[in-house]
Amino acid sequence: MNATTTKETLSSSESLPLQTKGVQALLGDPKKAIIKLSWPMIVAMSVQTLYNLVDAIWVSGLGADALAAVGFVFPLLFMGIAIATGLGIGGGAAISRRIGARDKTGADSAAVHTLLATVVLAVLYTIPLFLFTEDIFQLIGAGRTTATATLYARIMYSASIVTFFSFVANAILRSEGDAKRAMVAMVLGGILNVILDPIFIYVLQLGVPGAAWASVVSMIVSASLLFYWLFHKKDTYVAFHFRGFRFNRHIMKDILIVGLPASVMQLSMSIMMFLMNVIIGRVGGIDAIAVFAAGWRVATMASMPMLGMATAVVSVTGAAYGARAYTKLNTAYIYAVKIGLVLESGIAVATFLSAPLITAAFTQSADTARIGDDITTFLRIICVFYPATAFGILSSAVFQGVGKGIYSLLTTVFRTIVLILPLAWVFSTVLEFGLVGAWWGLVTANIIGGLISFTWVTLHIRGLLKKPLPPA
Repeated sequence: MNATTTKETLSSSESLPLQTKGVQALLGDPKKAIIKLSWPMIVAMSVQTLYNLVDAIWVSGLGADALAAVGFVFPLLFMGIAIATGLGIGGGAAISRRIGARDKTGADSAAVHTLLATVVLAVLYTIPLFLFTEDIFQLIGAGRTTATATLYARIMYSASIVTFFSFVANAILRSEGDAKRAMVAMVLGGILNVILDPIFIYVLQLGVPGAAWASVVSMIVSASLLFYWLFHKKDTYVAFHFRGFRFNRHIMKDILIVGLPASVMQLSMSIMMFLMNVIIGRVGGIDAIAVFAAGWRVATMASMPMLGMATAVVSVTGAAYGARAYTKLNTAYIYAVKIGLVLESGIAVATFLSAPLITAAFTQSADTARIGDDITTFLRIICVFYPATAFGILSSAVFQGVGKGIYSLLTTVFRTIVLILPLAWVFSTVLEFGLVGAWWGLVTANIIGGLISFTWVTLHIRGLLKKPLPPA
């Protein structure tokens, strides 16, 4: 099969069902596909992260202890998000590869297997954490914030199944190129949360638990919309046939070989935040935890454009890999990285210049005013590594798209566990730079890790390009 034949085959839609606009985008021009699938998810994830930021701002009005309590909970909640995200990535990549190979039946089966695994993992995550939440917070030194953190966490855990379903259903839509509806569901939930936060926290006088209830209600609304599209309207590319379901270990293996490493990869971020709380807590106490809780929300929002693009990269490279169109795969990756560098460099400059204004949003109460200078310092240091996120995040997405979940995991664990924690500890404690040292440890580790990831993916793609095309 020559290059011309491959291109013609990829652009053909004769064997595809009627609902194929997203699918046709996946199989078309790689640069257009990256743009078409990226911008809705960049918008959606930015809104989602904005609500997390606004959530922290509203909570900060209750005082530094309230902000620290949410900071202690965040790594455990992120753990659940990591599992759901990983499963969604694994299932989505499996679906995209089958779309590229024009295997509709296989794509349907992968979608059903992914949803059933979602229910099982949600239950396994929720029960132990719900039962032992208070003990965990006491163990990690939550101190006087333990009771508040426990109540907040248990409210959030009560909706774990809804959270898991939302992440996985959203990933299924993205896997078939339906980024716009995925965006609508996420934006709806994010905006609703922003509206409900002040109502539940201050109007109804629920305090920190009110922030949790606002999140739960918002997630239920978003999940209901996704459920309607997938199971009532039934106009998606993949179809869900639960009657007569037969477990296929090969399909489940294909999902988990990417999904589990992706979950562990996300969990490594949770572990990193968890242990960073320990490190900075010993260096600067509860106030340092509050600084990290506020500042890391901003840093997370800054990386949202790359996470949005990563969802497109997984789908586009997955479809290209399934069709063995390796040149298209390479084009999509390099194009995404170039756009990512420009976006993140702009965000870094904007963050540095506006750091005092951002800080002001977190320090409106007298109790949080004392940590204002430390938050500004954090923001102006941490933004240095933003451009490097284009290398790290998008490189991991390529490995996930082509089914090399372990490779993606190794690049992330190397950055989060092998680099960030030791460097943060050495800079802050051994070299006695204090909190500033911990922040520079984060920056240094992310830059080194991103460049290593980019190098590895580039070499891997070169190997694919040397493979001969299959016979026609």
